[in-house]
Amino acid sequence: MEHSKYSKTGKPARRKTSVDRPKTTQKTDITKTALGKEPEKRVLKRSTKSDADQRAKRELTTNVKTAKGRKISSTLWLQRQLNDPFVAQARAEGYRSRAAYKLKEINEKFGLLSKNARVVDLGAAPGGWCQVAVRAVGPKGRVIGIDYLHMPPVEGADVLEMDFLDAGAPEQLKALLGGDADVVLSDMAAPTTGHQATDHMRIIALAETALDFAEEVLTEGGHFVAKVFQGGADNDLLIRLKKNFKKVAHAKPKASRQDSAEMYVIAIGYKGAAS
Repeated sequence: MEHSKYSKTGKPARRKTSVDRPKTTQKTDITKTALGKEPEKRVLKRSTKSDADQRAKRELTTNVKTAKGRKISSTLWLQRQLNDPFVAQARAEGYRSRAAYKLKEINEKFGLLSKNARVVDLGAAPGGWCQVAVRAVGPKGRVIGIDYLHMPPVEGADVLEMDFLDAGAPEQLKALLGGDADVVLSDMAAPTTGHQATDHMRIIALAETALDFAEEVLTEGGHFVAKVFQGGADNDLLIRLKKNFKKVAHAKPKASRQDSAEMYVIAIGYKGAAS
């Protein structure tokens, strides 16, 4: 049968072209990339050691639930204490506070506390620095502490419960010391106000008062340590320390919290009262 050249509508039938032919779907070779290379196989990446350490740290973090009547600031402080490695280490090694490791690091770096030395600790509570000093100087050494806060006795140390700024405090310390001191330590700090300039002036005033006492009792070659704030001792205090000691340095021990502004000024080798 001959095919009609006309469609059913009476119009000439249009010859099919390649445009009308159904297109064959070309499958993309997924084993090749746009560059003709085989793509890298995607696998789970192994955690690096640091990632694993961070994850373990998060898993070991102790969260403290808020309790009725407890302020948020108190809850945050408690949580920080429970997760502080220095707090755990102090508990394990029998120290009163994490502050003990501040003095231990300073002593390891500068060699301040020696066997049989005579040490005065200003602002001693809760007693961590006294404990470090007692262990360092041994049974033939002498450790005298003072603080207006009550603290349990520290074996091997004599502690006065009174304010160092009281008029009679320095003389009572001298009486207990019974002679010159080899080291005077001051971890004293006034309650912070949140106003940086005010807090700086207060702590520098305490450091200067501690230095007044140190210059009265230190033996030649003795050492002095005082707490200051970030930025270190001010110019007047530094000038005085550099005049009266052979070496002056600043240190921020690892046990000092990173968000804390505290640091310490260390003066080594007292030149004597005539300097």
